[in-house]
Amino acid sequence: MVDNRYATALVIGSVLSLLATVYLSVAVGTQHWYQYNSPPVKHEWGNASQLREFINGETEEQTYSGTLYRLNGTLGLWWRCIVVPEDSLLYKWLDTKVETQCVSFTLQQQFHDKYKTLPGNHEEKDMLRTYLWRCQFLLPLVSLALVFLSGLVGVCACLCRSFTPTVVVGVFHLLASLCSLGTVCCFLACLDLLHQSFPRPEGVEVTLGWSLYLALISVPLQMMAAALFLWATRSHRKNYTRMTAYRVA
Repeated sequence: MVDNRYATALVIGSVLSLLATVYLSVAVGTQHWYQYNSPPVKHEWGNASQLREFINGETEEQTYSGTLYRLNGTLGLWWRCIVVPEDSLLYKWLDTKVETQCVSFTLQQQFHDKYKTLPGNHEEKDMLRTYLWRCQFLLPLVSLALVFLSGLVGVCACLCRSFTPTVVVGVFHLLASLCSLGTVCCFLACLDLLHQSFPRPEGVEVTLGWSLYLALISVPLQMMAAALFLWATRSHRKNYTRMTAYRVA
């Protein structure tokens, strides 16, 4: 029989885990991780070629990064978007009457090598940024997979009426929180290296988006869920051991 305190801890931990999963899933699927605030567009028809390449899914990083800088770009783990002012000529040039135009990164593009610019306009592979970029989209998937596996283990624990598998649930949530935190760290570090290789034009400001904050919020929620699961298991085991010893005595 489970003490009410431990049952309450398990319920609260499950709710926190569910909230963290929802927040992280929304963060991964949206593009508001990083926002470029660009000055008013000048020489609009000169930027039309950049916009056309962007919409067609241009994979050259330097090309789409320049477009993001100049057209209020928004960057996510799987998306890159630009915002065209409604009263601009570029807006009238678009076939679809929308202000925001988004293009998704394909799975192949996520594994592309990254490059850095050297003096003399030469380029070489930037292995650090390449692996950071790959980690920033792999780690959240690993985090969600760990939470899913912990849910399966929790269901098995309920069916078996055993508290022991709950330790695995807590460990999985702890690892998931580290993966979520690693996602944010890799994303910000990768962008910092990108701006060193392809500097932003003067006047372009950057802000962190709400998607990134959702991913950050999911980290403490997963950690608190892990702490509750581990505490409930450890305390229940101690209580069970004491009760067994008392009965034997």
